[in-house]
Amino acid sequence: MRILAIETSCDETAVAVVDDGRHIVSNIVASQLAHQDTGGIVPEVAAREHLRALDGITQQALNEAGVELRAV
Repeated sequence: MRILAIETSCDETAVAVVDDGRHIVSNIVASQLAHQDTGGIVPEVAAREHLRALDGITQQALNEAGVELRAV
């Protein structure tokens, strides 16, 4: 079974493609720089940054794994 794993806690957004729950085929992480000026994490800003990054890194993870979205 192939799994598309998505993680959006705090200030990093990550997407991975995993085979059989054990083999990481691809793993892409986007770190947010928007919080540097505020001295801490602003939840509303973090949520928007996750949304902004998610499509791009999902496509990167799928491309790196050599699969299409419908295959996960």
